[in-house]
Amino acid sequence: MSLFSPLVSVFFLVICLSTNASENLMLSTTTSTENSGLVKVLNLAFEEKYGVKVKVIAAGTGKALKIGSRGDVDVVLVHAPLSELKYVKEGYFIDRRAVMHNDFVIIGPSSDPADLSGTNSVVDAMKKLMSAKVRFVSRGDDSGTHKKELALWKDANLSPIGNWYIQAGQGMGAVIKMADELKAYTLTDRGTYLAFKNKINLKVLYEGDEVLFNPYHIMAVNPERFDNVQYGLAKQYIRFVTGKQGQLIIQNFKMLGHSLYYPDVIN
Repeated sequence: MSLFSPLVSVFFLVICLSTNASENLMLSTTTSTENSGLVKVLNLAFEEKYGVKVKVIAAGTGKALKIGSRGDVDVVLVHAPLSELKYVKEGYFIDRRAVMHNDFVIIGPSSDPADLSGTNSVVDAMKKLMSAKVRFVSRGDDSGTHKKELALWKDANLSPIGNWYIQAGQGMGAVIKMADELKAYTLTDRGTYLAFKNKINLKVLYEGDEVLFNPYHIMAVNPERFDNVQYGLAKQYIRFVTGKQGQLIIQNFKMLGHSLYYPDVIN
């Protein structure tokens, strides 16, 4: 029996190593991080470093949060601070950390029928859109972008109603394409716009208001609620994304010579 013990030990070692190498981390994130390509670059670097496969479910922030709150993923990367904090308070997520930011912009046809160019505030921009009743495509999907858009209408004391206001129920990339086809306006994060810039005719027609700041946070699903989640891997991923390597990837990630996101942990 002792003659075969080393072989048995080696066999079990191989099995253990194979099991570790095939570990999967489940991530729910926004369509904006997927459309821009950033999450793919981050995940490839993480997988190479740790030998862990990252599986991504991309959806609007509202849906991404719900997926996490059901324990169907291990970690969540989204951009809707008020909704995030509500879920944290209710005990669904822990270890919330700032990751990066970019900003929202209003894009539309270069003819700019609503005359947004030169507008002094985003409130005035929303009023002009409402007054002109030119086509506006809303994501209408409870995403972080949709939540921001609704907040902008509310801040301007407006309720968009009518045939000009189109609720798509789609991700950011699909909405940008739809707005382009309809020669309509829409609200988008700058990163996704830059990812589609060479494929569409829409231009940035309003930007720069501090209200349009767009922060992203990462959170682990609470293992005390769901014993199936890979909390150890989630913490490892959070450390990576908020650590030096992950932050430098975010800082150096560009498209058409433009930075799409700005890291919040390093300068």
